[in-house]
Amino acid sequence: MSSALDPQVEAYLHELSERGLPPLYRLPLREARETYRDLCVPDEPPDDVAAVTDRTVPGPAGEVPVRVYTPRGDGPHPPLVFFHGGGWMLGGLDTHDALCRALANAAGCVVVAVGYRLAPEHRFPAPLEDCYAATRWVANNAEAVGATPDALAVAGDSAGANLAVGVGLLARDRDGPTIDHQALAYPPTNYAFDTDSYEENAQGYFLTRADMERFWNGYLRSDLDGGHPYASPLRARDPGGLPSTFVLTCGFDPLRDDGRGLADRLSDAGVPTTHTQYGDVIHGFLTMLADPELDRAREAVDEIGTAVRAELG
Repeated sequence: MSSALDPQVEAYLHELSERGLPPLYRLPLREARETYRDLCVPDEPPDDVAAVTDRTVPGPAGEVPVRVYTPRGDGPHPPLVFFHGGGWMLGGLDTHDALCRALANAAGCVVVAVGYRLAPEHRFPAPLEDCYAATRWVANNAEAVGATPDALAVAGDSAGANLAVGVGLLARDRDGPTIDHQALAYPPTNYAFDTDSYEENAQGYFLTRADMERFWNGYLRSDLDGGHPYASPLRARDPGGLPSTFVLTCGFDPLRDDGRGLADRLSDAGVPTTHTQYGDVIHGFLTMLADPELDRAREAVDEIGTAVRAELG
């Protein structure tokens, strides 16, 4: 692991400190959502794509909003279903618009971003069931979003990566749909706060241990849910049968060891797994593609895109 922050990341953290931005866990929910949105949404999206379309797909409790990104270049393009981060409580289609644009072009996929229901208004497993329903719909209706039905990937960052693994487990346990690859960026994988990375990065690097405690407590209905593998995939008795997996972790992140632990479990279970660590960055850095534009974020998106292309052919 790198012992020093990337200079651009360090400058970003200094800027947040100078602005006097309080930790998200101290803010009322509405203010936390507004603050997170302000931090993630650039004035102008950094990447042009061929098309962006908003629509809805059927979900377990009504229509689920999705945003479809068609990449530049000649098709056909396989679909990639994306779940945004934000601790299951924050974020939405707008906060990850820049990332989804960049990912569509890098991966050569039609990205379908899912606006799942948020906690605490809708606790586990409601957000996960929305994500699974959207993934199943895309698998069965790829042509409706201009994608080819021959292959399918899922991806997410942070809480969205947790949901992506959950979707993979549901698809395995419910006999479909077939998912060919999952790309997971700094996922929370276990309802516990006892790893070295939680101790080393408890505060000072944007996402704090206290933030994660609030997020988990907002997402779960009770501590019992925290032991369920669909919420804490690191606790799955057998993670075998999941799709090939790309796991990205960050050095200065309370969740670093969550992601590393999942990658090890998957590999041990025979799942083709690649784990890469960006040792000099913080949790959430993939959304820093503009205002500020972080070079390491662009590198990581390109690496994820290369991995997805290799797996989906």
